[in-house]
Amino acid sequence: MRAYQWGIFALALGAFGIGTTEFMPMGLLPVIADGVNVSIPSAGLLISAYAVGVMFGAPIVTLYLSRFGRKKSLIALMGLFIIGNAFSALAPNYDVLLISRIVTSLSHGAFFGIGAMVAMDLAPMNKKGSAVASMFLGLTIANIIGVPFTTWLGQTLDWRAAFAVTALLGILAISGMLRFLPEMPALERPNVKKELTAIVQPAVLRAFACTVLCAGSMFTLYTYISPILRTLSNASDNAIASILMLAGIGFTLGNFISGKLADKSTDFALFCVLAAQIIFLVAFSFVVQSTFSAAIMVFLWGVAIFGIGPPLQMKVMKVAEDAPGLASSINIGAFNLGNALGAALGGLVITVGLGYEWIPTAAGILSCSGLLLVFINRKLSPTN
Repeated sequence: MRAYQWGIFALALGAFGIGTTEFMPMGLLPVIADGVNVSIPSAGLLISAYAVGVMFGAPIVTLYLSRFGRKKSLIALMGLFIIGNAFSALAPNYDVLLISRIVTSLSHGAFFGIGAMVAMDLAPMNKKGSAVASMFLGLTIANIIGVPFTTWLGQTLDWRAAFAVTALLGILAISGMLRFLPEMPALERPNVKKELTAIVQPAVLRAFACTVLCAGSMFTLYTYISPILRTLSNASDNAIASILMLAGIGFTLGNFISGKLADKSTDFALFCVLAAQIIFLVAFSFVVQSTFSAAIMVFLWGVAIFGIGPPLQMKVMKVAEDAPGLASSINIGAFNLGNALGAALGGLVITVGLGYEWIPTAAGILSCSGLLLVFINRKLSPTN
């Protein structure tokens, strides 16, 4: 690999660790609940607290670190990640575990925000979209390897071991960044007022809103994918596990393809990805009548839904050119807000009695709204 690619690989390794620690507790909730003597709903607050920490921590931590060099900032963030996961592994009770999850979450948004800027700076002009996609590749691979492995480890050995292994991933990421990232001197101290003004521009807010809608579309369906497959496809538990692994492979492929498209045009990439999402979501309930067809559809949906990451991340940095790092970090927070809203929308569909077959339609409405916002942004503030 070329020199700059090793630096991006180190960033991807950090993203792999963050993706693993974000999604791993979902499969270990009963085990964790038993381990700290709380109910499963109380253990579920560990996931909610993490998402809230990402949303509010991203802009604050990014603004604070903006006075330091980007390499030092990334290493500090990964150090915070290690501390949070280590305390999770050693937590004597639920309260300490909850606090440690919040500490861990503070590294999430700022790492992806600053890391995306570094990846773009390292890459040649015609490879910037692919560079961002390569960093996000760590997040997608976490869903294929990191999350299943740590979930298995937590279920067969001890849930604390899962957090300990995740902390070790942070140590590996720091080693890679120390070795392969070039020294990056501190930038001029930012004008906080100017940066905050930059991110509240209408075009930037529309880009954030698009992120919320696209993430909402993903998690409207993904949160309830197991009962959907069980109900509509009559899939067994083993089949569902295999299908979810296929979804992770689709995430990875979609991330790669959209990165290539974003090299040419972020708007073109967004148009293609959102159009594909809408097509697959409209067809979803009609197609997943068997386990085989469900596997194909979930894979294709995974390609389309996770392809939104790199072009959206690049888009917000372009439209907020006076505050790209802050905008990039807030965009990660917007993604987590979309996660929460999507899960709530899917739950609402079920609560009002529409049934699981209507959840893909609800997700498709959010994707349509996201595509509309892309057209509006293109019309009002054309940027490539």
